[in-house]
Amino acid sequence: MILHDKLSAQIPAWRARVKALTQDHSEAVVDRVTVGQVYGGMRDIKSLVSDISYVDPAEGIRLRGYTIPEVIRQLPKPSGAEMPYVGGLYYLLLVGEMPTDEQALAVEDEWKARSVVPQHIFDFLRVIAPMAHPMQLFSQAVLALQSSSLFTRKYHEGMKKDEYWLPMLEDSLNLTAKLPTIAAFIYNVKYRTGAVPHPDPELDWAANFARMVGVDGKEYEDVSRLYFILHSDHELGNVSAHVTHLVASSLSDIYYAFSAGLNGLAGPLHGLANQECLAWLLEVHKKLGGVPTREQLRQYTWDWLNSGRVIPGYGHAVLRVPDPRFVAQLEFAKKHFPDDEIYRLAALVFDVVPEVLKEQGKAKNPAPNVDAISGTLQYHYGVREFDFYTVLFGVGRALGVTANVVWARALGQPLERPKSLTTKMLEELADGG
Repeated sequence: MILHDKLSAQIPAWRARVKALTQDHSEAVVDRVTVGQVYGGMRDIKSLVSDISYVDPAEGIRLRGYTIPEVIRQLPKPSGAEMPYVGGLYYLLLVGEMPTDEQALAVEDEWKARSVVPQHIFDFLRVIAPMAHPMQLFSQAVLALQSSSLFTRKYHEGMKKDEYWLPMLEDSLNLTAKLPTIAAFIYNVKYRTGAVPHPDPELDWAANFARMVGVDGKEYEDVSRLYFILHSDHELGNVSAHVTHLVASSLSDIYYAFSAGLNGLAGPLHGLANQECLAWLLEVHKKLGGVPTREQLRQYTWDWLNSGRVIPGYGHAVLRVPDPRFVAQLEFAKKHFPDDEIYRLAALVFDVVPEVLKEQGKAKNPAPNVDAISGTLQYHYGVREFDFYTVLFGVGRALGVTANVVWARALGQPLERPKSLTTKMLEELADGG
């Protein structure tokens, strides 16, 4: 298997590299921690290691060192497609090298061979679907696959610690292979006929998802590829990635760990942001009777801010430029449906809102993030059920978190266990006591 062989060749040198770093420089000071950071959600504390991705304040997310434009341009693409194979992206995340066409297709073929979802998963989801949110269904479906965990079986058989990554890779491939079908079934059982979807062996991973939710055409296949690639990873510190890493650090398998990560993704401050951004655009469109003039939108924005509310999708904790993931989707929309009124409104908001936020002076970075437009693309192609958008996010995020966990096992990263302090201790430290 291509990923097994590539990682087997890399891991010994990486282990030696990490061992030398931790043994020879374990007391080197990386950063200072303030009371504000301790009480402020550990914001910006440098305490995690991921070689999968890094958010550059000036360039946005880098996946294995490549910017988003470079990833889209350089990854292999299906014949006639604008957007790359997601299997090529997964190869890049795991191996750290830009794949050839053959290597990207090898990952796609691995997924096809592992894509069959057990019938009991569909039966279980169908029973609870009427009373459950799509994210609850998604998380429980992942958890219900746990009985198939190779890592759990191998661990209890007594495998060596330096082999932990091997069944974790197998489990990660088995899990990610099934996610498009599981997500499509959740969509179908909640919003359509409830039919069990069946992947087409002639289609790639993302194109299969597009077809299984009933959206025909090459354009939505490209939207799906783009969406899953853009949402794959965003450093290890975001909630879904960090929770997955934290749970896996206890040697839980990827099914337990990713189900927990999905529960974090379901929170309004994480994965639900995309639907809030689209809802705001639709509200503006309705209240202003269509696409407003620049001055109308400017006044509406000031009125909105003066009422004590924020503009969803604008502002980023790290980036000091427009999120390249936002730009990639904006450019796709401009090319394929320039007359769509919600796209035109999103583009006008991009022109007006940052300027107003700068004048207001409260936002350190008033540029848009990925959520400001991602729902607009889904809405245009007929996927208009807002509650489902975070499931889409979760399918993409699985790629990054599983790659991180495989490497955490390969490098023997320990159980994560930060130290807590009391408020009184912090007060004494702050007073110099």
